[in-house]
Amino acid sequence: MDLKALQALNPSEYADAADGYRAVSDMADAATERVDKQITKAMEKANEGEAADAAQKKLKTLSENFHYTQVECGLVSGALNGFSAEIAAPRRRLLEALDDAKALSYTVNADGSVVYPAGGENALTGDEIPGGTISGNTGRYSPGLGPDTSGLHSPNPHRAKAQDIADRIAHAVQEATEIDDRYSKALDELKAAPGLAVSTKTWADVAADADTVSSAASQYIRDHIPLDKSPADRNKWWDSLSDEERDEYRRAFPEIIGNLDGIPAVVRDEANRENLGLLIAKLEGQPDEKSRSMLEGLKSIDYQTRHPDPKSPPMYLLGIGDEGGGRAIVSYGNPDTSKNVSAYVPGLGTSLDSDFAKNDLKRARDTAKEAQFYDPSTASIVWLGYDAPQLPASAFVDNTDVMSMDDAKAGATSYREFMAGVSATNENHDPHITAIGHSYGSLTVGQAAQQQDGIPGADDIVLVGSPGTGAAHATDLNVGKGHVFVGAAENDPVTKLPNHNEAGGILTGIAGGGSAGFVLGGGMAGPPGALVGGLSGAVLGGLSGHAAQDAQTDPNEIWFGTDPASKEFGAQRFRVDEGPRPFIDGQGPTPAHSNYFNPEKDKESANNIALIVSGNSGDIQLERPR
Repeated sequence: MDLKALQALNPSEYADAADGYRAVSDMADAATERVDKQITKAMEKANEGEAADAAQKKLKTLSENFHYTQVECGLVSGALNGFSAEIAAPRRRLLEALDDAKALSYTVNADGSVVYPAGGENALTGDEIPGGTISGNTGRYSPGLGPDTSGLHSPNPHRAKAQDIADRIAHAVQEATEIDDRYSKALDELKAAPGLAVSTKTWADVAADADTVSSAASQYIRDHIPLDKSPADRNKWWDSLSDEERDEYRRAFPEIIGNLDGIPAVVRDEANRENLGLLIAKLEGQPDEKSRSMLEGLKSIDYQTRHPDPKSPPMYLLGIGDEGGGRAIVSYGNPDTSKNVSAYVPGLGTSLDSDFAKNDLKRARDTAKEAQFYDPSTASIVWLGYDAPQLPASAFVDNTDVMSMDDAKAGATSYREFMAGVSATNENHDPHITAIGHSYGSLTVGQAAQQQDGIPGADDIVLVGSPGTGAAHATDLNVGKGHVFVGAAENDPVTKLPNHNEAGGILTGIAGGGSAGFVLGGGMAGPPGALVGGLSGAVLGGLSGHAAQDAQTDPNEIWFGTDPASKEFGAQRFRVDEGPRPFIDGQGPTPAHSNYFNPEKDKESANNIALIVSGNSGDIQLERPR
């Protein structure tokens, strides 16, 4: 990019080109939908046999080609819009500098140097001081000698003015060159190979293209999308856009719009279904265990979005990503139109894998179905928007994540942001919102609730299978102790973790005498009995058998503060099934820990949670606190 090219450039032409690509993207999108929902389905009903199968394969190929065109043209549109917006500023500054030079009758050369006339008077001779030529210098761009660094000031008044103009020209050309380089490289990446055949590799390239465009347009994104604003401000921004502008942002930057709190659920869902396919393509064939595990989870979620259960509330994908242990936010029921909305945070060991896609999504789905029995206007969300601590069953002593609040504190900030978005996009006046935390997720919810003003919009808090919240009393959670509800199964050892002092003694005892010695020496003394072996034996297992013999130990202290199920904590403890005993009933170390949301395994707990979520907490069955 040089002075002449920047001067001649017309940013609006690139914006017009972006509109053209967006129009093509829209047409390809419509064509994809018509092939998938009209032509293909009609042929499925009307035709059978080899010819029909061959036709279906051709239609699938055609659909994939249209879909590819839609996505790539959307990315091209975003890149061109970004270039048009960014290049306008340096071009404007260049034209202003050229206008100033013209007004002063200075000549601007093709290389950006400025010729200024004679002026001023030589103090010694009385002669007019001759003019000259001067080049700009921004510190990065110096085509000529640049400004005078001698410390002396020329008596010719034109020199300083010429220097200012030359510097402004140099700066404008340099900035434009950098912008041009960024977008040129991005657009080069978006070129399709001849003889297009859309394959898994093609979609992997599309995923890389999306990252490339976002990287090239990072400044444009910061200037035009309110990333650093509150979810309420983002929602106002989105509402202020035209339909064309919304469509542009969604197609050009789906990974941003789909995961931005404050954007309507329907828009996020549409963008994230696109993101989901790109993430799957990106991870296909990756050899590492994390990628393979995440790929299984993504494929399962993708299958569920494509084959929805007609007996379940509609599924909305509110977030998806591969950062950390993976990100996935799924709602059953529309959280923007529902009067009751809950958001459940899973805990220890949760990551974006097949277990999450099977079990955690089912918990949210079950909660939505049960709660809709009491009020059909209910949505239930599972929120994996943080990195929960990961813990192999044999590594408790060496694992510091589950022993600390670090992950919970980091997750609490993101959870509060998400919940602020739920309130900002909900269309009802004063919706009823419930924050739910399970296991370590209850610590995350507890940490979010203890921040200033609590969890945005939350009316009720539900804690199940909790090892503590870091709070001493339910009143610390900022919803009033009558709105904090706790479920703790008698046979769930996680709710009976020892405090730090006791755990230190137990682990020391295990190290010295072995787990068998711990069990025989008293670990099994208290209900529901201690677990043996690694995590199951040392911590999760009935460390209720630890029961505070030390007079200096608060019997209500567990790992992360006061036991939420205790009388001293002051929450409302609701009735749950005792659950299977660890190991003894043949279901593993912690079966009762996973049943709270399951109406088949713990109808009482699932029903009580549904009553709270639907705004009918006055009807729950209470249980005596510990």
